[in-house]
Amino acid sequence: MKGTDPLIRFLARRLINYVVLCLVAVFLAFTLASATFDPVGILQQRNPQPPAATIEAKWVELHLDQPVPQRFLTWIGGVVHGDFGVTVTSRPVADELPRRIGVSLRLFLIGTAVGMLLGVSLGAVSAIRQYRVSDHVATLFAFVVLSTPVFVIGTLLKQPAQQFNDLIGNNWLQTTGEYTPGFSGGWLAGLGDRLRYLIVPTVTIVLGQIAFYSRYQRSAMLDVLESDYVRTARAKGLPRRRALLKHGLRTALIPMATLFAFGFGLLVTGGTFTEKVFSWHGMGEWLIDGIGAQDANVVATVTLFIAVCVLVSVVLADVLYAALDPRVRA
Repeated sequence: MKGTDPLIRFLARRLINYVVLCLVAVFLAFTLASATFDPVGILQQRNPQPPAATIEAKWVELHLDQPVPQRFLTWIGGVVHGDFGVTVTSRPVADELPRRIGVSLRLFLIGTAVGMLLGVSLGAVSAIRQYRVSDHVATLFAFVVLSTPVFVIGTLLKQPAQQFNDLIGNNWLQTTGEYTPGFSGGWLAGLGDRLRYLIVPTVTIVLGQIAFYSRYQRSAMLDVLESDYVRTARAKGLPRRRALLKHGLRTALIPMATLFAFGFGLLVTGGTFTEKVFSWHGMGEWLIDGIGAQDANVVATVTLFIAVCVLVSVVLADVLYAALDPRVRA
């Protein structure tokens, strides 16, 4: 890669490392699930018990006759060609995967983006207005939200949503499901229908993200407010607001870049509770259902999805890190 841009070389090296880590994470998840799950044993416990031929067919279908490392190679080889194996109910995982991914991304991308922006803004303002009333209010809000389980927040938010519906005399805000079953209409009407179901669970995610990122951003911002380069910028005549935004906030965002990346990946797994509370059938719910059914292929597929989300997020964080810190580009 001689002669290429240093930033491109930096990102390429990081990408290779992340791909390897992604494969390691999926291998460990698949191995742990395969070594501990016993889907055939659950099948045998049914009353009446399935015929021996059915149990034998399931054994072969799930490749349980192979050692775990070979079983993983068989599975990952199929993944390369778009085949994620079958569930314990003999349904192809690939048939369910696109819809589940769409549900989770629709919920978490919007919630994460809005929550990050508002959280960073609130944290920066709190640091600039340290110990004032607004700072104390923001701190109290963050501590209350962070100390409250997400399923409690989601359940509580259903109450004001219902009160809003009572106020307007119409069940416009929906708190259960992703869309109206059997809905018919154009794409614009369909978008509006999905929006009704999206608002309350998204607010649940946004509140947690605001509380989380505002605390970190406040601490990072406080570290740079009295730094030499901020004082120098102001001494040269730069207005306080511009000096804080151009020099203070930009520097304070650097350590947040990595936090953004891993925060999104962890949100997918943590969002299981949000999906359960609002009956959204996404990847988080699928992971819990897969563990309950002792389905190694589902667990490995969801793990792969989470690992890819973290991989993409970390690469984007590296780009942001390089954009904010000239030393990385060098």
